[in-house]
Amino acid sequence: MDFNDTPEEAAYRAQVRDWLEANAPKQSAGVDDGEGGGTMAASRAWQAKKADAGYAQITWPKEWGGQGGTPIQQVIFSQEEAKHPIPGNPFQIGLGMCVPTVMTFADEETKKRFVGPALRGEEIWCQLFSEPSGGSDVAAARTKAVRADDGSGDWIISGQKVWTTGAQFSDFGIVVCRTDSDAPKHKGLTMFWLDMHDPGVEVKPIHQMSGGSGFNEVFFTDVRVKNSQMVGPLNEGWKVSLVTLMNERLAVGGASGAGWSEFMEAARGVQGYDGQAAIKDHALREKLADWYVQAEGLKHTRNRTMTALSRGQTPGPESSIGKIVSALQMQDLGNTAVEMLDQFGIIDDPELAPLHAAFHTSVMFAPGLRIAGGTDEILKNIIAERVLGLPGDIRVDKDVAFKDMPTGR
Repeated sequence: MDFNDTPEEAAYRAQVRDWLEANAPKQSAGVDDGEGGGTMAASRAWQAKKADAGYAQITWPKEWGGQGGTPIQQVIFSQEEAKHPIPGNPFQIGLGMCVPTVMTFADEETKKRFVGPALRGEEIWCQLFSEPSGGSDVAAARTKAVRADDGSGDWIISGQKVWTTGAQFSDFGIVVCRTDSDAPKHKGLTMFWLDMHDPGVEVKPIHQMSGGSGFNEVFFTDVRVKNSQMVGPLNEGWKVSLVTLMNERLAVGGASGAGWSEFMEAARGVQGYDGQAAIKDHALREKLADWYVQAEGLKHTRNRTMTALSRGQTPGPESSIGKIVSALQMQDLGNTAVEMLDQFGIIDDPELAPLHAAFHTSVMFAPGLRIAGGTDEILKNIIAERVLGLPGDIRVDKDVAFKDMPTGR
């Protein structure tokens, strides 16, 4: 593992710092909603400025508005950008997951129509995979796409998706639909792109316990899409969706929020059960030590990934451990902090609560993080099978037609 920039990386970092110093916002644009939807005008303006300079998606080919750069250059830019008070990023899902899928599988006309506007922040995309009855099993999708009976070749989509981040402000989306119920569940899916402003698309925000509404239910009622809106081959939607899912798990692989150092600082100023500062409590100090060790392990795992990127290598599936550890740590740390704060633990007002209610935010956000981008159980299976080489789970439904499954229809 190499912690230092190569001479080329150091030169690129200096270039990025100079550009950000000259162009990045000098102060925060205001309060973001936690899901990328707040401060939209400022977000669009910053995205357009990055796109003009080639920094919006550094690894994309120059013909599509990128720099044709390396993944480590993207990492360097992200590290330096994080040092500035930039606005929220409602384009992350589109540019990190949806549009790359379109670029890989769609026809040239579709790519020319959508890549540029998405890169410049003019259009926003969402990912429509999860369903109420499918849980973590994307392949159990029941949303149907059937051929229109007028001979046009169009498809009619009907069904429901859930937990769709950013659907309330998205212009387009990629959706996985059941197109062949006679095939096993992984082999009868097809992906399409669709217009989120279509009259047959209804978006209902889900009110979260945090007070936000970043996730949504999305209902499709006879939404007509053209055959040209198919992303990838017919009935090969599972293979196409894997590209999107791997990008998603990379995007949400880490957690943000109050960490061990913020907890330690808070514990110095809170009275414990014996009248001394809470930081003197031995049980609390043991937890603090565990969180520190976990954080260091995550940091060096990320460094391993960065080293692989710097060498032009592809990081392996072991990066899946990042979200498992960080999400659990966020939940445990947040719960412990709220209990430690005693009567102040019930105050979640950012103006009154310690650390501007950061611990409360962690408590409410962590359960969702343990689901987003693959549940703990799915990621543990990935690590078990692809890192440790353990045998895979037994699948009794592997060769069963979807219509014959107990939950299929």
